[in-house]
Amino acid sequence: MVDINWDELGFSYMKTPFRYRSHWKDGKWDEGELTEDNQLHISESSPAIHYGQQCFEGLKAYRCKDGSINLFRVDQNAKRFNQSGGRLLMPHVPEEKFIEAVKQVVLANHEYVPPYGTGGTLYIRPLLIGTGDSMGIGPAPEYIFTVFCMPVGFIFKGDLEPSNFIVSDYDRAAPVGTGAVKVGGNYASSLLPGEKAKEQSFSDCIYLDPQTHTKIEEVGSANFFAITKNNEFVTPISPSILPSITKYSLLYLAQNRLGMKAYEGDVFIDELDQFSEAGACGTAAVISPIGGIKYGDDFHIFYSESEVGPVTKRLYDELTGIQFGDVEAPEDWIINLKVDK
Repeated sequence: MVDINWDELGFSYMKTPFRYRSHWKDGKWDEGELTEDNQLHISESSPAIHYGQQCFEGLKAYRCKDGSINLFRVDQNAKRFNQSGGRLLMPHVPEEKFIEAVKQVVLANHEYVPPYGTGGTLYIRPLLIGTGDSMGIGPAPEYIFTVFCMPVGFIFKGDLEPSNFIVSDYDRAAPVGTGAVKVGGNYASSLLPGEKAKEQSFSDCIYLDPQTHTKIEEVGSANFFAITKNNEFVTPISPSILPSITKYSLLYLAQNRLGMKAYEGDVFIDELDQFSEAGACGTAAVISPIGGIKYGDDFHIFYSESEVGPVTKRLYDELTGIQFGDVEAPEDWIINLKVDK
């Protein structure tokens, strides 16, 4: 095992030994291979740089108690990756190629998967960018598909410690724009409102729907969920919300493991008193309890600013138990990788 203080991992880049790279040219992908080079060598006129023709994914690898490594619902990441790429007219990456690339990267860097029990994970970043010599606005002549990884801890506060958020005056995405796909422009536009939230001592901002500014859509770069006072799980529905794999996993677990009514629906910002708990969820965020939300002059506190609510805790335990191999997973949710000693 490499010499890393696993207890002090944040969410920062760390160069690991290997990454996967494949090139698309003349209408087809090459076989791809692992490389130690962490630099991308591209034309200065690449459409990814000038016109934002790029998309990415985020998923994790989890160390199990027996030393093996779990991948969580990687097939869903592959599908969403191609939905994003298709929206920007980029070539399809075969699902089996995507999954195999992820497996190769994880196994090649297996010493960087944090030990079981530390709470750390190996974050995996697949990326697709338009490259080649091209100045006109249009699809790139060439593409690079790459996958790299790094060990990470928590993106917000520590293990299930509630965070506070403030409603932003900015829109995250246009009503029929690219909000539902994982492209870089969505995140670039979130930097300013996110920074303004942090300047006011909030973890990040809450975005409302761009058409009416009455309904919650997302929490920074994560999805929002809430528990109603009659014990129902609800998460916002909108064509401009990124379809979080974690969110859909929680919808399933709330209904099938916790016996709750679970659904996507409107969450109106002026009706927060209907909810007993709330949280942010996503691959990076996992589940981050929301202590309170500031909207205008009002600051609404959910369960507590210092303690996680009981339903959020049960969902967290069920989800992470599945990911780390301690709880039986629904069919086809887990790929388990054995590591050669």
